Amino acid sequence: MLAQIARRVSNTGFQNANGALITLKRAYHEKVVEHYNNPRNVGSFDKNDPNVGTGLVGAPACGDVMKLQIKVDDEGNIVDSCFKTFGCGSAIASSSVATEWVKGRPMDEVLTIKNSDIAKHLSLPPVKLHCSMLAEDAIKAAVRDYKEKKAKAAGSSSDDRAEAAA
Repeated sequence: MLAQIARRVSNTGFQNANGALITLKRAYHEKVVEHYNNPRNVGSFDKNDPNVGTGLVGAPACGDVMKLQIKVDDEGNIVDSCFKTFGCGSAIASSSVATEWVKGRPMDEVLTIKNSDIAKHLSLPPVKLHCSMLAEDAIKAAVRDYKEKKAKAAGSSSDDRAEAAA
């Protein structure tokens, strides 16, 4: 009975060959485990869609790679977001949280999301802070990509008008 309770509480208990209960401390906070097991907004948008911004970032030290995409409406609000991340549980959880936090917000407002906010929300240990930094960098890169696309489109459409007038 005690063994069953310990397993439920720790979610990492097991019995050794002698029947003694061995429990391990969970390495990840329950919020990280939840976002890892049930990641939100996994997927991709068409990167050629003019309303999509794509941020692709990586951490050479650990090999994590994160792609975060935003879909923006005509008023500059992020209406949808998705991600694909190759990395540890903390990187996946950070991506998942980031996509939830940017949805429904104005583009300029999401630039105020800091890695420290994500890290605090997920209770990341210091050794995993780079994962939340990747998420912040991916948000900024996606917004930058979207703005560059819009500026390029505006420039090419004014060039087209100038050519038509000449």
